[in-house]
Amino acid sequence: MMTPITDIHSVSEAIRDAVAPVFLLTGIGSILGVLIGRLGRSIDRARLLNDMPSEKRAKVSDELAIIVRRTKWLRRAIGLATLAALCVCVSIVALFISVESGFKMPHIVLLAFISSMFSVILALLCFLREIVLASREVIVPFKYEE
Repeated sequence: MMTPITDIHSVSEAIRDAVAPVFLLTGIGSILGVLIGRLGRSIDRARLLNDMPSEKRAKVSDELAIIVRRTKWLRRAIGLATLAALCVCVSIVALFISVESGFKMPHIVLLAFISSMFSVILALLCFLREIVLASREVIVPFKYEE
């Protein structure tokens, strides 16, 4: 018969410690939903512009170029947000492995969590850049004539 290595108190502490990172995962998931929605709309718009006859497509070439740049920034943001979520998962797994095995892994948990935060920061900066590019599509310079 196998004897459990951990007691219920250790497991409950690990669960308590994992709650905050789980909420972080929820937030990252929400950010990913927004990013993927924006990427989908950008791709749909690019397809629409590409399906135009060539003489009309020439008139919207600037918009298409901005959309291409936007999708690149969105892909970067999605990749970084996904990396952040994976790092949070690694930190949670390391917490539970530490409890079960007794092998202390504070450095792994710390590095995974710090990596997650840097990835979230970079993802949000990429998202900000995409928003700046998106606003360039709709801002038309006002020409004041006297």
